[in-house]
This record gives sequence, structure tokens and C-alpha cells, in this order.
Amino acid sequence: MQQFNFPTVLLYGEGALNAWAEKIKGRMGRPLIVTDSTLAGLGVADKIAKLLAGLGMQAKVFDGTHPNPLEADVDAGVLAYRSGACDGLVALGGGSPIDVAKVIRFRINHGGPLAQYDDAKGGDKLIHPPFPPLYALPTTAGTGSEVGRSGVILLKETGKKTIFFHPGLMPDMAVLEPKLTAGLPAPVTAATGIDALTHCLEAYLAPVFHPMADGIALEGIRLILRHLPRAFAQGDDLQARGCMQLAASMGATAFQKGLGMVHSLAHPLSAHYNTHHGLANALLLPFAVAFLESRELSASQSAKLHRLQSLFLEAGWDGPALSHHLRDFIGGLQIRFGLRHYGIPEGDLPGLSRDAYEDGCHATNLLPVTREDMLTVYASAW
Repeated sequence: MQQFNFPTVLLYGEGALNAWAEKIKGRMGRPLIVTDSTLAGLGVADKIAKLLAGLGMQAKVFDGTHPNPLEADVDAGVLAYRSGACDGLVALGGGSPIDVAKVIRFRINHGGPLAQYDDAKGGDKLIHPPFPPLYALPTTAGTGSEVGRSGVILLKETGKKTIFFHPGLMPDMAVLEPKLTAGLPAPVTAATGIDALTHCLEAYLAPVFHPMADGIALEGIRLILRHLPRAFAQGDDLQARGCMQLAASMGATAFQKGLGMVHSLAHPLSAHYNTHHGLANALLLPFAVAFLESRELSASQSAKLHRLQSLFLEAGWDGPALSHHLRDFIGGLQIRFGLRHYGIPEGDLPGLSRDAYEDGCHATNLLPVTREDMLTVYASAW
């Protein structure tokens, strides 16, 4: 018996933001807008607060989330929620504010240390509704957190990214308004877009039976190959921006199958060096795929890699293998390869490989990997 899950209500396209505001009228009176200092400084959070105020909702803004969200962000957000007598949450931003909002959602009525709710330790069984309403307004197209049932937070006692999962953490509605991503700088567009690509690719390769997720992953890759270069080169191309938002949501929908070694390798880079998660994926993805290509694979495993390669060939990318396509595609987004260029010492690679092996994402890799395999990929990417 298999259980398949699909995401929440999605409002997509120009005008989605106003339509969302009308739909939630009367569901909240004092929402907390969870965002970051950049969006607050640009006035985006105030714009959302004014939109809600016009419909009788008095929003409070919490802009204390970090790019790699910390347990302290959740604690501060819970305090802001309670002090403002809030009755709902609006997550505004990339994956970080959305993840923080999800964990705030259950944390406001769950006590004790946050570590006890670690999904890897069965903490989901300690999370119980009711939860306040939560709406996600993504301003990037990468993590797809707006359609996910978990949040990833860096715990202070372990220094590791930790997953908090519960079906009730899924946002009640996700608003894919292209205009919210139009001001995204080109480097962030590239990094977040490769995060979405990595989600789709690893989900498709995960050795789990889920044909619906496989189809979504393949279509997500098609969208990314066509629209990410356009969104990168022309930031106000709303069609490309909108399609990338869809691809990001599709990637997160698909990876309910699982992820792979790329994410296990990327997480320690963010935890120890504050490397942007999407950038970390981009720096590692071609090398992890080259590692897979070098292994002795079954016919079905090889067929999956060839299927992904065919998508690049259809999109006009030439080369002898999938790893070559990925290097060319990512390099075309002006991402410079080499972990050494991002402040990661070669001497740290053995310790990083230990942390990567302890990360659970590689449990659904295309084929099982060892700590030594992790080190091999780090070394090739260094």
C-alpha cells in the first residue's frame, strides 16, 4: 500500500496576490508577517501589511529570519506572535522565512526544547494541532517550501540543520505572484533556480515508487531549462518568473519521494560556512552526478540518468553525459565552480564528509553511498 500526498491550494499568475487577500478576508484579524530584513527594508512587507489593512486585518511584521534560519529566529518569532496577540501567519520571502513560519506555527503551543521535535528522532509524533492559519508568499523560486510539510532549522545545541515535519505544517494557501520575484538579483535567481533543479533531479532519481512525482519532476526540469536562463538574463520577464515559481513548487511536490546525496553534501556547507543553500547545491550537483555516472549501475538506474540527459538534449544542450550538461547549464548562470573560492578549506573536507553522511537525505540516493564517497565528491568539487 502506498500513500501519495499533493500540495495545498496554489494561486498562480499576475493578480494572485490581490485574489489571495480577498479569499482570506475574515479568516484572521491580527496576522504576523514572517519575513527577513531585506524584504522589510525594501518595503515589501509593508506593502503586504497595507493590502491586508485595507481588508480589516492589522498585521504585525517580524523580520528577524536569517538566510540559513536559526532556532533563535523561531524563538523570537514566537515571542512576536504572542506579544502581538496574533491569530495567523503570513510567510513572506524565500524558503527561510517560510520554514521559520512553519515551525512558529506549531511552536506557539508546544513547549520544551525544540530539539525534541526533530523528525529524524520521531519528533513528529509530539506535534499536535490545532494550528493557526498559515499562508505562504514566496519571493524566490527555489525551495518550494510553500508546498512542503516541513521546516529546516539550524539547532543551537547541535549546529546542524534539522527537519521538523508534520502534515499540518503545510501552508493553507500558496501565492505564486510573479511580481513578487521580479526584483530578485540575478545571482540569487540563479542559485534558487538550481535549488529547484536539484529538487526535481534528485526526486526523479530517488528509488521510490511514485510515478506521479516522477512526472512532476520531469516537467519541472523542462520548465527550468527553458525559463531559468530567461529569468536570470531578464529579471522583469514575468512569464519566465512565473514558470520558475511553478517549477519550484513542483520540485518540492516531487521530493516527497526523497532527495539524495547532493542535499546531504550541501547542508554542512550552510551550517558551517553560511553558504546559500541553492549555491551549495549548484557547486556540488555536477560532481555528484559525475560520481553516479562512474559507478556500476543497473539498467534501470542508467535509464534514469539517460532520461534526464535527454531533457537537456531536447533543450539544445550538447555533451557526452548528464554531468557535462549540468556544468554547462550552471556555468552559464555565472556560477563559478570550486568550493575553494567560497572560503571552504581543503582540510575541512573530511569533517564535512562526516556531517554529510550523518545527514538523512542520502538515504534515498539513486544508490547507497558511504562517508568515503561523500569525501570523493567534496574533493572533486573543491
